[in-house]
Amino acid sequence: MHGSCFIYDERLGIHVPSLDRPFEEYRPAERLAMIELWEDTRGRIPDKVKKLEREIERKLAQMNEESDFQASCRLNGEIAELASIINDLHIWYRTTQEEPAISGKSHL
Repeated sequence: MHGSCFIYDERLGIHVPSLDRPFEEYRPAERLAMIELWEDTRGRIPDKVKKLEREIERKLAQMNEESDFQASCRLNGEIAELASIINDLHIWYRTTQEEPAISGKSHL
C-alpha cells in the first residue's frame, strides 16, 4: 500500500514520494498513511543535513592541509556533491503534503 508509494533515494538517504497516480485518487486512509510516513521522513532531514555539514567541515579542514593539487580537486568535488545533497534535502524538507511531493511530484 503506502510503502510502495515511496522509493529509497540512495543519494539522499531517505525515502521520497513516487506516486503512480494523483494523490487525490488514493483512498483517505492511504493518503493519511502516506502523509504520516512523509512527515516522519521529513522530520529526520535536519539531522541528516547536520551530519553532512559536519562532513563538509571535515573535508574543508583536510583540503586546507592538502598540498597535492589532485587530492585538493577530489576533496573539492566531494564537498560540492555533499552541498548538492544538502540543497536537495532542503527542497524535500520544505515540501509538505499540500505541495507537489505527496500530491504528484515524482522523485528528483
